[in-house]
Amino acid sequence: MGEAIVITSGKGGVGKTTSTANISVALAELGKSVVAIDGDIGLRNLDIILGLENRIVYNLVDVVKKRCRAKQALIRDKKNRQLFLLPASQVDDKSAVSPEEMKELCRELKEEFDFVLIDCPAGIEQGFKNALAGADRAIVVTTPEVSSVRDADRVIGLLQHHNISASLLVNRLSVKMVEAGEMMSKEDVMDILAIDLLGLIVEDPEIVVSGNQGTPVVLNEDAPAGQAYRRIAKRLCGDWVEVPSFEQKKGFFAKIFGR
Repeated sequence: MGEAIVITSGKGGVGKTTSTANISVALAELGKSVVAIDGDIGLRNLDIILGLENRIVYNLVDVVKKRCRAKQALIRDKKNRQLFLLPASQVDDKSAVSPEEMKELCRELKEEFDFVLIDCPAGIEQGFKNALAGADRAIVVTTPEVSSVRDADRVIGLLQHHNISASLLVNRLSVKMVEAGEMMSKEDVMDILAIDLLGLIVEDPEIVVSGNQGTPVVLNEDAPAGQAYRRIAKRLCGDWVEVPSFEQKKGFFAKIFGR
């Protein structure tokens, strides 16, 4: 039996979909069987980052409404036969899928795959509830910004209410800005959110380039972000991999409070 992991945050634009794509690829590269579910019904993007947008026939709504079997809707990755995508519908809204339907789908997929990764839509409404329904645990993505961290804190509270354990992924950290006291440090974020750190992604222009090309950055061995996603995948598989310690003289709150 596999494991279902929801990748979520309190707000949009923090890198949930990019993280879902790259972690999925990294796990598949480690030999794990993986299915990535785009849970953002009406606004799908996971297919673009994986470079699979031209191969979609059926989608998540088709599967839960029994218009096709799950195997008919799953799209195999072009480079790794261990990785599959279940795309979202672009013409339905988030009410097209119920939490019960998502839970049943995840149960079915966990029988076939080592990992089921669910790309959660932004916000805490219906799409969020759907994505949580089938999850065994969660990855909360945040950027080192006050508004993003505040929203992440709200999401962590909701996850705890549903008895779903969560770990933290800090995305788009700029070492230079942290050193200048212009951005929250990793420690600042961890102090506020008080959950285990799964990974840290530094600001990397290769993420934008790879996203536009439909080739996840994790396949670029020289990209710092790609290296970070590979470390995250190893941790999800149970390996102990240290989070690199970047030089951080003074974070945002350290500058304010003189820490």
